[in-house]
This record gives sequence, structure tokens and C-alpha cells, in this order.
Amino acid sequence: MQEKAVLDHVVAPRPAGEEPSVAADPRHVAIIMDGNGRWATQRSLPRTEGHRHGVDAVRRLVRAAIEQGTEYLTVFSFSSENWRRPKAEITYLFSLLRRFIRQDVAELHSAGVRIRVIGERDRLDDDIVEMIEECEKITALNNRLNLVVAFNYGGRTEIARTARAIAEKVARGEMSTEEIDEACFAAHMYVPDVPEPDMLIRTSGEKRISNYLLWQMAYTELVFVDEHWPDFDAEIYKRAIAEFSHRQRRYGGCVNAAALA
Repeated sequence: MQEKAVLDHVVAPRPAGEEPSVAADPRHVAIIMDGNGRWATQRSLPRTEGHRHGVDAVRRLVRAAIEQGTEYLTVFSFSSENWRRPKAEITYLFSLLRRFIRQDVAELHSAGVRIRVIGERDRLDDDIVEMIEECEKITALNNRLNLVVAFNYGGRTEIARTARAIAEKVARGEMSTEEIDEACFAAHMYVPDVPEPDMLIRTSGEKRISNYLLWQMAYTELVFVDEHWPDFDAEIYKRAIAEFSHRQRRYGGCVNAAALA
């Protein structure tokens, strides 16, 4: 019964054969915030300055998302591969996270933003885990904007973690292999009640998804912008949404499918 309750809250995949549609405004936007280091290098500044200005861009993004009526916003703030960066840079990124939580969560809470953090927490310092849990708790009932922060996150890790959780249930006899399908798999992801992203925005001109939301982005529209992340603002966000609105989302179908039948 508990398994069914979870499955009932998973957003169902688009039915096969359904007509393609012109995209409305995206309900869920995912962001890869790229280019902090390049932004700083172009200005002969240390990389840390790029990350510091990148936090300001996050604030502008959240305001823009609220103004545009975006329901879900997922940001890639620290990947599982980012541990390969210099230790001093990692330490600075974690200090920015601590500062952001202390300074911004109260304002986000008053603005009606719900905060959720996805990713593995076993490598994080205890104080960071406590801060994450606290901000998730105090904002849990907010519904103006759902802000999902991917921190120490990797798409392959999430898929492997999900497969392991399902395998453990099968081993304990709590479910059978016949019950495993796409809906079952989606129900065991980090945030199964969050719909799949309609649009991904990646800044800094890079054109790849970098192990981000691999399962969820099967039919996500990809929008790449040339500006580095610290320059991101409401106008760039609106421009990306305008590009998305001209896309025709086929989901494996084709244009004028009825006429071809």
C-alpha cells in the first residue's frame, strides 16, 4: 500500500501516440550554471570571484522564475565530479553554500519558496547536512516556487542508487520483479513528486548535459546561451523561455501525425 501511494504521486509519462504540441511556458526549468571561472578569468580575477558573483545570479534567477510563474526550478550547484577541483576552491564553494543558507533562506521562505536538496550527503560536513535539513523543514509547506538544489549530485549515481533501492526491496520480498517498470523506477528517485524538466538552460556556450538529471531529461528541451553564469539575469531567462515557446514537443511522435495515418 505504501508503494502504491508513492506511485500515485509520480508524474506519469506522456502516453504513446498522443499528438505533438507547441510548448507553453515551461512548468519545470533545470539550470546548469556554467562559466564562473571563465567570467573571472576574462576580468583577471580569481575564480572565487566568479563563484561569488554566481551566487548573485542565483538570486536574480529565483526572482525571475517567480515573476514568470515557473513552478519548479532545479539548479546544478555542485556535481559529484566537482570534488576533482582544487581543495581551496571546494572549500570556498562550501563556504558560499553556508553563507547562502544563513543569509537567503529566510527571505526565500517569506517569498513562498520551498527548498529541497538532492544528491548524496555522506561526504558533506555534519553542519552542512544539518543546515540543509533545517531549510528543507522550515520551507516544506511553501508552494509559490519549488527550488530543487542539486548538491553533490550525479545523474548516474542517482540511477544506481535507485536500482539498488529497488533490488533491496525485491531481496526482502517487498516487491516482485514484475512490478518494476518506468513508473516504479521514477518513484524511487530523489524527488519522485517533481515533474520532469520541460527545459534545460545551460550558460557559457557549452552544449552538453554533464551527468545532470539523466533519467528525468529524456524529453527535455535544451536551450544553450552564450553568457557566463555571473551575467545571467531576468532578460536572459525570458529569452530562453521565448525560445522554448517556439519548440514543438513531439515525444517520439511526428508533425501532422493524423494526416499521415
